[in-house]
Amino acid sequence: PEVQIALLSTRILQLTDHLRKFKHDNHSRRGLLKLVGQRRRLLAYLNKKDVDRYRAILARLGLRK
Repeated sequence: PEVQIALLSTRILQLTDHLRKFKHDNHSRRGLLKLVGQRRRLLAYLNKKDVDRYRAILARLGLRK
């Protein structure tokens, strides 16, 4: 799941950038929320299965300060 989380994170960053320029693009905003939820579920799964890998991916991606 680490690779999936990393890919989702890059896509989320791209969409966040896009939404800064186009504030009224609600279709993209909905897609962003879907991706964030997907990443949250994967992180929760990883946290449940292997806490060390969970902490490592958080540190590597710079999530959850």
